[in-house]
Parts: sequence; structure tokens; C-alpha cells
Amino acid sequence: MQNTALTQTHIQLGAKMVPFAGFTMPVSYLGVTAEHETVRKGVGVFDVSHMGEFLITGPTALDLIQKVTSNDASKLINGKAQYSCLPNDKGGIVDDLIVYKIEEDKYLLVVNASNIKKDWDWIRSHNTMNADMRDLSDEYSLLAIQGPKAAKAMQSLTSVDLEAMKFYTFEVSDFAGIEHVIISATGYTGSGGFEIYCKNTEVKQVWDKVLEAGADYGIQPIGLAARDTLRLEMGYCLYGNDINDTTSPIEAGLSWITKFSKAFINSEALKKEKEEGPERKLIGFELNERGIPRHDYNIVNENGQIIGVVTSGTMSPSLGKGIGLGYVLTEIAKSGNKIYIQVRKKSIPATIVKLPFYKG
Repeated sequence: MQNTALTQTHIQLGAKMVPFAGFTMPVSYLGVTAEHETVRKGVGVFDVSHMGEFLITGPTALDLIQKVTSNDASKLINGKAQYSCLPNDKGGIVDDLIVYKIEEDKYLLVVNASNIKKDWDWIRSHNTMNADMRDLSDEYSLLAIQGPKAAKAMQSLTSVDLEAMKFYTFEVSDFAGIEHVIISATGYTGSGGFEIYCKNTEVKQVWDKVLEAGADYGIQPIGLAARDTLRLEMGYCLYGNDINDTTSPIEAGLSWITKFSKAFINSEALKKEKEEGPERKLIGFELNERGIPRHDYNIVNENGQIIGVVTSGTMSPSLGKGIGLGYVLTEIAKSGNKIYIQVRKKSIPATIVKLPFYKG
């Protein structure tokens, strides 16, 4: 297991540590519900330094990114970020990622921890235009400072006007006494906030100053368990659960990041799938009775026939009920339709709902 630069800090803070994507990571500190509420109502800080970072530069950098990603990176301007995915050549997804345009001919790709090697090898294998690629994953740390109080709590640490930053923009500036830090108005919680990219040698200073600056706002360190409940309440996909090498971006509800204004890997097949309609779709559902849906539980109809599978599920701390994502046949995937989730030997009734579950 690899450690982040803050592993010992988390242990000293009493975090429960677990193996995750090849790293020893904090899963919780005070408990999932308390940490979830802290982010929804105040501000919390996550160590997500296990994520991967690739720097793509040179006059053909954009050509490579356009070829391997589904979204249209030509629309990016300096200081703007974009959610995207890496389609494979079989109709599935290699990974989902964020593309940052730092300056002309200079892009940062941020990928999932469990896929760093797979993504690197995939992108490199398609780099026929010889763009310069550097894997910075082992050198950089990433903190996610999330919640409605994040901007006010962190303003004393930077000269950037945090309140004025728009969603999916970023600045390279000073933060917590460190120069040239990426301050990004991104995150995967649905409660606003920022992500901070800095070097491993700098992250302990940043972490300490973030907790110090946020003390008056009730800041708490947050683990990966609450990160999962927060993203699921927003209906955000988790790679390995809701999307993988066999799920297409069309059936996963990611048509909005799949732009056919350009050619990319497997774009013709995905365009055809969009035009004809996928056989199955990713849906959100809420349980109508007590119970907790889990990954790989069967979705059945009133006759007990299997019509789909749960990909993510939890007890929603904000809604107080079981919620989940799963794939069902397209003709069933309409809001308001009744389905049943097989929890052990019981079929619990559920309703298909529009995402996100949490409306804020």
C-alpha cells in the first residue's frame, strides 16, 4: 500500500484507515453522518492525494486530448476546467477525468487513483502526435475543501477572490503561504468549495493552515466514506461502480460530456448508440421502505424477474432514506416508475427519481 504525504497526520488525528485504490486512506474520523453534515452545512477538508495528475504539453497537446477524451477540449480557455471521459474502443469507459487548460499548449489531466497506470498506458498508446507527457502523480498532493462556508473560511489564505470564482474555473496563485498552487473551484460533493493542488513537500503546511483558518467555521477533516455518500446524493458516477470498461457514456447519462463535434476514439459507434438509443440506462431510485441498497444487488419487477442491477447505494444522511444508482432496461427507466430492490431475500419497493437526490 502506498501512503500520501499526510498518512501519518490522519493516523495522529485518529482516522480509521483502510486500503483504497492501492493507498492507505482515511475512511472516517468522527463517523460518516457527522462528516457528511459538516460538508453539507459548513466546511470540511478531504485528503484526495491518491488521485493521478498527468501534464500534457507541446503544440500537439490539444490534438492528443481531443483524440482520447469525449468532451470538446477546444472550448477550454486558460483557467477553465472540463469534466470528461476516456472512451475505450469497445463502447466502454477507460476512466472519467478532469481536463485543466493551464495555458496555451499546456494541460493537466486529473484521473482516478485506481486507474493511473491504465490511463497513462492508454493515452500514451494513442500519442501518435508525440505530445509531451509527464506523470506527476507521485509528486503532487490534492486537498478538497468542500462546503458552503469554504470560500469565507479560506479567504484569509489567498489573494484570489474565492467568492468570485465560477464553478470549474481555477487559478494558479498563492495559498497558505505557498506560491504557484492550483486553486480549483471544483469538487465532487455538490456543496461547493475548492480543490488545492500542491507539491507533496508543501501539503502538510497547507493542511495545517487550512484547519487553522477554518477553525472558526467548524472545519473538520473528512474521510472517503462521507465523500461517497455526498457524491451519491448528487447522482455523480463513481468509476468502478457506476461506470467502467463495459458501460458506455451514453447509457451512463454522460451524453452531455460526449461531443460529436469532433472525432475521438470510438466516436462513430457512440454516435450511433445515441441516435438509436441505448438498451439500458443508469437511473436513480429511492427506497419506499426501510433498507439500504448495495452495489450488485438485483433490481427486479413486481413478478420478481431481474430487470437490472444496483451499482451504488447507501442510506442518505440528508434524506434519511435508502438511495441508489443502477442500470435498468431503457423502457423501464422513467421517473415515477416502481421497481424493487432485492435486499437479502426481501424485495423492497423503490421509485425511480430524477437526479440529483439532494436538491440543496
